Amino acid sequence: MMTVKKVSELTGVSIRTLRYYDEIGLLPPASHTEGGYRLYDDTALERLQQILLFRELEFPLKDIVRIVSSPDFDRKKALEQQIELLELKKQRLEYLIAFARGIKLIGVRAVDFSAFDRSKLDEYAKRAKEQWGDTPEYKELKEKESHRTPEEEKQLMERFMSLFAEFGELKSGSPDSKEAQAMVKKLQDFITEHLYTCTDKILSGLGKMYAGGGEISENIDKVGGKGTAEFAAAAIEAYCG
Repeated sequence: MMTVKKVSELTGVSIRTLRYYDEIGLLPPASHTEGGYRLYDDTALERLQQILLFRELEFPLKDIVRIVSSPDFDRKKALEQQIELLELKKQRLEYLIAFARGIKLIGVRAVDFSAFDRSKLDEYAKRAKEQWGDTPEYKELKEKESHRTPEEEKQLMERFMSLFAEFGELKSGSPDSKEAQAMVKKLQDFITEHLYTCTDKILSGLGKMYAGGGEISENIDKVGGKGTAEFAAAAIEAYCG
């Protein structure tokens, strides 16, 4: 048996929270001391593990109470489902990390975000410069931009997006086909020539960002058709090994 204080120290869950879990019927203690202090056994600790996993998955407390208190609750099955959900959350986080790294390297200029007005783009560029302006890729990007007029910049982004239209024409085939791989090389060369040196490592991160969902994926699918972003990402993945 463990006291509420020991359980709090072991799990990192505050004593106040453990008491609240007891009050709402989520985690009742196994017993109490003569002085009325809560005591927890191994079964209670296993239940707490389940609760913490559900909380990590952002389940509301009222739903967790209903799930773990159900007479049909299958701990093994619930754990399998939690693992599956955590894997999905992990994938989403990996996409977000790749997305953030892409922004760190190139800001929003990798894709024509036509849905944003100019003032928002300028504000974002200002913040990106403040935070990421010391990266070689960002400096190279700004150097090349300085030699282009706004109209040339617009035309360049249109040419960039047209590459994904070409990807769209290939998406019915295999992403590791000769044609798809040549298209990846064309994309990489375009980025290196007009934006910044695009190594295989950077290209791999961009591929994950393209298929990461949100406006980037939507913009790519808009010019190449539904599924283009995922196809381009798969082709890039095959290209980068």
